Amino acid sequence: MIEEILRSLRSGCPIAPRLSPHAGPVQEWLLEMLPQLGLPLDAAGRRRLDQAGFARYAGRLYPDTTEPDLRTLALIFTWFFLVDDACDGPDGLPPARIRALRDGATTLLRDGPRRRQPGFGGPLRRLLVEAWRQPRRRLPARWRSRFVDAVAHHLDGTWREAVAKESGRAPSVTEYVELRRATSAAYVSYLLVEFATGRPLPDAVYHHPLLRRIGTLGNDLLSWYNDIASLDRDRLTSGGHNLVLALATERGVPVETAVDLVARRWREEMARFVALRASVPSFGPTWDPAVAAHLEGVANAVRGTVDWTVESGRYVVPTAT
Repeated sequence: MIEEILRSLRSGCPIAPRLSPHAGPVQEWLLEMLPQLGLPLDAAGRRRLDQAGFARYAGRLYPDTTEPDLRTLALIFTWFFLVDDACDGPDGLPPARIRALRDGATTLLRDGPRRRQPGFGGPLRRLLVEAWRQPRRRLPARWRSRFVDAVAHHLDGTWREAVAKESGRAPSVTEYVELRRATSAAYVSYLLVEFATGRPLPDAVYHHPLLRRIGTLGNDLLSWYNDIASLDRDRLTSGGHNLVLALATERGVPVETAVDLVARRWREEMARFVALRASVPSFGPTWDPAVAAHLEGVANAVRGTVDWTVESGRYVVPTAT
């Protein structure tokens, strides 16, 4: 049933799939680079990272960027997924350790690598130092500030989820949807469009209510698709932090019915996403190219997550088209 719904949503997605021609070479480069940053990779670990396809994920979201910049983006994606692995599941970091990681990472991003923070070191720190090198050098201060805020928002969401799991309290649907917008890291990925394209947005445009609404819808779409795909795993480890599980509990319906409800909600939100994206006004010739790149980036994040979820070894999902 889940497989059929995932295939149906994917086939009905109106956003065209994209993939960088550099994704394969960058994936190979990534597997060679990570041990140099102190991440031990035995044969099994290398195989898991290869099957996860983080460079391909980045290549789906930023299909037109250069190969060197896709390397940077693949490092950033890998960092976030390694953090997710460290924080999630029954053996995940306790909330205090996640808070220390959040504080250390945001300090590094804000102040540079010379200032160290207790509780944040080792390969994760070295990986973030390397991944942040080019964005920190090339993007303006306003972009760097927004990026730090987005990372802090994401890691704060990860911390709040860990606190809820530790307390044994499952979220309501409303609570979960809001928290998921943080734990997905979608807002971080949107900002990276400006690095990938070299077209940073001014604050007034970036915070425009319509663009923010489109970004929120895109976040929900990619998050909810992922929730359906990861349902079997989340039933065992998430403490109710999955939209399907939250809906099933709140409405008192079987999980199978909740899957249908989430799929229906996904289709409705996709229709809103398409309509709102088509309604964006002109911001003038100076900023329209950057706005178009941003909107394309949000759409690529949605479709790229759908396609990567299907192909990645992190999820057991059929690859039939």
